[in-house]
Amino acid sequence: MKKIIITILFVFGSVSLQAQELYWETNVTKAIEVSKKTNKPMLLFFTGSDWCGWCIRLQKEVLKTPEFATWAKQNVVLVELDYPRAKAQTNEIKQQNAQLQQIFGIQGYPTVHFATVTETKGKVNFQSLGNTGYLAGGPTAWLGVANGFLKKK
Repeated sequence: MKKIIITILFVFGSVSLQAQELYWETNVTKAIEVSKKTNKPMLLFFTGSDWCGWCIRLQKEVLKTPEFATWAKQNVVLVELDYPRAKAQTNEIKQQNAQLQQIFGIQGYPTVHFATVTETKGKVNFQSLGNTGYLAGGPTAWLGVANGFLKKK
């Protein structure tokens, strides 16, 4: 009987975790298409995923929480722009990320930009709604700041 209960709890726990999984786009062109279709701004997460302690902390304390997952699914298109030291990346992704780092003037990690996109004569223009980084206080504090930026939309 105990084995059955443990198995049931494991299955429901796995389903619950899968429901909270978020999709982070790494190709900004695809993210722009989704943003246009859904009329949601993009959340661009500039990170050094395999070396930046504050990036890892932001992920653990906010970006991988159920509260953030629920909020993100309703409000934004998630884009991860990674600048790893040890992880392999394609040259296309490296070039894209370097270009976006310049466009947004990224000087440190983690930096999270909220932006909408317009196209004029085939040229993509990002309209920044604001940016933040790591904030103490977990998802409640971080989402409070994020919601302030989204009100500008």
